[in-house]
Amino acid sequence: MTDFKMTRRKALGMALATAGAMMTSPAWAEVDFSGKTIEWIIPFSAGGGSDTWARFNAPLLSKYLPGQPTVVVVNEPGGGSTKGANLFAVRAKPDGLTLLGTSGSTQFPYLLGDPRVKYEYKDWKIAMAAPTGGVVYTSPSTGVEAVADLAKLKGQKLTYASQGATSLDLVPLLGFKLMGLDVQHVFGFKGRGDGRLAFERGETNIDYQTSSAYIKNVQPLVEAGQAVPLFSWGVLDEAGTIVRDPNFPDIPSFPEAYEMLTGMAPEGDDYDAFVAFFIAGFPAQKMAVLPKGTPDDIVAAFNAAFETMKQDPEYLANKQAVLGSYEQVTGGKAEGLFEMGTTISTQNRKNVVDMLGAHYGVKLGE
Repeated sequence: MTDFKMTRRKALGMALATAGAMMTSPAWAEVDFSGKTIEWIIPFSAGGGSDTWARFNAPLLSKYLPGQPTVVVVNEPGGGSTKGANLFAVRAKPDGLTLLGTSGSTQFPYLLGDPRVKYEYKDWKIAMAAPTGGVVYTSPSTGVEAVADLAKLKGQKLTYASQGATSLDLVPLLGFKLMGLDVQHVFGFKGRGDGRLAFERGETNIDYQTSSAYIKNVQPLVEAGQAVPLFSWGVLDEAGTIVRDPNFPDIPSFPEAYEMLTGMAPEGDDYDAFVAFFIAGFPAQKMAVLPKGTPDDIVAAFNAAFETMKQDPEYLANKQAVLGSYEQVTGGKAEGLFEMGTTISTQNRKNVVDMLGAHYGVKLGE
């Protein structure tokens, strides 16, 4: 059993144990934030996805935390999110008055051992995790007309619009490589929306979009015969296994697509490395964490507030537009995602870093 598979099993056990503890412990009821202001640090500029996510959740968190404190979002951009995370690690006190919102862009440098990272995820306490998903699609110009034609991509020259080798586009980079597809990654695109436009212009012939963007912007292309869905990245089941995304039940998951291409299920160190970054970028893409040393009763209060707010009419009315079809998670499930999304073996990290340096000229920290 590889280190990462052991971690997934450990994380599942932790999730179940934590869930049980939360169900039996009322200690959070003694926490009171009356008259306090809580700063929710977002290590990105205003207006982006993480900022939008935090500003959607902040007033609801305020409503359901004990004492109804004011929750304000504070943007600390820089260093691809490492600046704000570093500041949080140094300055935040364990009194519940400072919360950090992370994303895959915060997790990836940590997993890669980027020297800019001065924070240690294992010191922090998870309060909530927000998953998402994504779908890979191709152009019918490749000769692919349906998922069953996936093997036709083997041997073809494919082009993908990427935001960068260490961005969230590291997941498709590792996935395509694992599948043995010949994909040229063109770096420098500012976002997945720009990547989709390049696809529509015929500049690229393979792309992926997060689930909400796929439904809104790519599904019409599919219906018009201008795009062909190949596979989703998938979601994690309760055992930590990647399965079909319930939002796309007719589209195979990445492991299914891999097996369609190779005739065998994915396994080995390269697959474990892919899974580590997949979890950090999708099932555990955004996380709200509290600083080192935060007492358990304060952590429980945040968990309870995030869980309770999910029944609020305002939340229910607006969550689809902000979160898509994925539900934010707390408690044991969040603990499991936190553990899996911030763990990679030393050897797998080295393999990925060496590959990025050798094939893409990536020097971490520059």
